[in-house]
Amino acid sequence: MHDHRKLGRELGLFDTDPLIGSGLPYWLPDGATVRHELEEFIRTAERRAGYRHVYSPVLGKRELYEISGHWAHYRDDMFPPMQLGGEQVVLRPSLCPHHAVMYRSRSHSDRELPLRMAELGGMYRSELSGVLGGLTRVRAIQLNDAHIFCTEDQVAEEVSGALELIRSAHTAMGIRPTRYRLSLPGPGGKYVAARRLWERSITMLTDVLDRTGLSYEAAEGEAAFYGPKIDIQFTDSAGREFTLSTVQVDFHQPEQFDLHYIGADSAKHRPVMVHRSIIGSVERAVAHLIEVHGGAFPAWLAPTQVIVLPVSAAEAVHAEALVERCLELGLRAEIADQGSLGARIRESRLIPYHVVIGPKEVANDLVAVRLRDGQRLDPLPAGELLSRITELIAARSTEL
Repeated sequence: MHDHRKLGRELGLFDTDPLIGSGLPYWLPDGATVRHELEEFIRTAERRAGYRHVYSPVLGKRELYEISGHWAHYRDDMFPPMQLGGEQVVLRPSLCPHHAVMYRSRSHSDRELPLRMAELGGMYRSELSGVLGGLTRVRAIQLNDAHIFCTEDQVAEEVSGALELIRSAHTAMGIRPTRYRLSLPGPGGKYVAARRLWERSITMLTDVLDRTGLSYEAAEGEAAFYGPKIDIQFTDSAGREFTLSTVQVDFHQPEQFDLHYIGADSAKHRPVMVHRSIIGSVERAVAHLIEVHGGAFPAWLAPTQVIVLPVSAAEAVHAEALVERCLELGLRAEIADQGSLGARIRESRLIPYHVVIGPKEVANDLVAVRLRDGQRLDPLPAGELLSRITELIAARSTEL
């Protein structure tokens, strides 16, 4: 496994600068492409699963986080408040309080539930400088977050649906979890005190895990301050375990924000809030992709998907025309025409599809194709090749 901090910089995916600050990486064009494709993949998967996307501010009044419980239980990881007139505002450490307020802004009936609210939004953690590194421990985080407001009877189905979304995303990304963890509260004052609500939420998550047949391990002291969670654990290049995806059941914040819906009996009822993240933070997800794939990303994520290699200047016009066809189909394609053919192929080793155009290919209106793994395909018409590539990419396949 590769170290993403070294390889990511060598490949021109991201970097840092002291003038911007520790734990605040910036994305270079190729890295921005990987990030954009990953974000669009998640948005599409969420829309198909019935989520509606929102935007919310990255700042909130201190009072917001006092109500949610973050100020009491999470303040050490938050940036200090900023004084604006007579108010204190804070860079948010989480998106859930904003989504709770957005739910509360409209009346809801049981017929609208489950209401699935998703956002790829920024949040901020005041991490100590000694633990910062690469993309895995940062101070500005782009989180793939969602909150499902549902009845108690709907919790099990929503948790199962979130786990299935997570499994499908991991498959498309070509990554495999190390283990599933049921994260439970531990001793101490880190957690909200409503024991009855903790017992209900732990039972719900345990029942789903048992019913799906997933092997998991319980871990005390790893829960969120407001509720238990299912954490999907991965291992990085240094052998350290980390959480990428998560599903949480929360009775606490619906009470704190006085959330309700109108039931069939015309009375007010309290919804349950299911928190879930398919890929966690975009930064941590890309870091793991770099380490697992060594920069040879699945074709749908690759910064450049097709490299066109004319054998000589005589084939340049045909090469340019092929690149134009690729771009029209939405493929990311470039021409490499400087240096020997062998050197150009070696320099393009991470690009999924190498298309060679020589005199023979021009004469027969064909292209010669070499896959990134060294496999060579028989010469074939360009249209046939591009159809194959676009189908594989549209399917988010890890195959070439």
